[in-house]
Amino acid sequence: MSDTSTIFRRVDTIVPREELTERLAEGRPLRIKLGLDPTAPGVTLGWAVVLRKLAQFQALGHTAVLIVGDFTAQVGDPSGKNETRRRLSAEEVKGYADTLLAGFHKVLLPEPLEIRYNSEWLGALDMAEVLQLTSHVTVAQMLERGDFAKRFADGTPISVMEFMYPLLQGMDSVAIDADVELGGTDQLWNLMMGRILMERYGKRPQIALTMPLLIGTDGEQKMSQSLGNYVAVDDAPSDMFGKVMSIPDHLMPQWFELATTLSGEEVASTVEGLNSGTLHPGSTKRRLAREIVELYWGSDAAVAAEEAFDRIFVEHLAPTDVQEVGLPAGDPVFWPAVLKELGLTASSSEARRLLNQGAVKLDGAVLTVEESPRPDCLGKVLQVGKRRFVRLV
Repeated sequence: MSDTSTIFRRVDTIVPREELTERLAEGRPLRIKLGLDPTAPGVTLGWAVVLRKLAQFQALGHTAVLIVGDFTAQVGDPSGKNETRRRLSAEEVKGYADTLLAGFHKVLLPEPLEIRYNSEWLGALDMAEVLQLTSHVTVAQMLERGDFAKRFADGTPISVMEFMYPLLQGMDSVAIDADVELGGTDQLWNLMMGRILMERYGKRPQIALTMPLLIGTDGEQKMSQSLGNYVAVDDAPSDMFGKVMSIPDHLMPQWFELATTLSGEEVASTVEGLNSGTLHPGSTKRRLAREIVELYWGSDAAVAAEEAFDRIFVEHLAPTDVQEVGLPAGDPVFWPAVLKELGLTASSSEARRLLNQGAVKLDGAVLTVEESPRPDCLGKVLQVGKRRFVRLV
């Protein structure tokens, strides 16, 4: 546990910083907590920023305690929200949790690792314990939080349940005796609440460590599955490569810094080359895409993904490994309904929009909204957007 310099790299905030230095010098395995609510089916590159920091602690011999928030996900984290979130059912949360674990394991080391579900202790709280928990924090303290303060000032409803979320997250820290809790910059207030509650319950208070938020593929908002501006760590290599190639050029410095494992010197040199014009944005973005695909799928997959990208976007050919799908049976229908039924668009309205934009092609020929599939469509490649291809059978 001697070289701790990696712990401090790429970090946004550590509170209190000197205390982390002291604990790292104690020579014992620290308990490093990261809580993630299973509110969506995939692990994004945004989540991976914090997960890789957790893995760095593991590499130094510290214990990663990954909290799967199966209980808190049903409450809903109000961080950064300007309205009350929809509550998820227990069945929805369980379904998401089951699919997320594989993504977590793509980033974290196998050991030392504890995976805990917070329903283990939160679900067991009785009313007396809940009242004791709420007695430790005042409404005034809650309204010091930026998003709550804004909603209160705007007259936007805030449910008492939303006030409970940071308290429940703090109880996770109490339950597992966290030394350090990790999170994104939008989680700092919640992490500090954990520090307060640990002290109230007679525990040594945790240290809060936050990582920057990765901006999504739209170039504007933080990466989010609900916004659709994300890359998932279990995306197919070709999809991952194509999504990275689609990001605006101005995101490249942040993505090199947060989404790759390149050294600080390599990232600085790359950013300097982009700023000075000695590096071409297109070739540099290709390098970024290769680095990210290789990180999650290996070097061979990165090479194959780039070749597939060139086949589609440079040579304007269909990919070689196109999935075959059967046309819906029954009377002939128009393309919007077919695209929706085949799962190539989320809705018929999205299908109509893409058709009107000329973004749907059959063996390279643009299709229109008014057309319907004919028998001679069979065996041809249907392209929807830039990266979705199927062969009709």
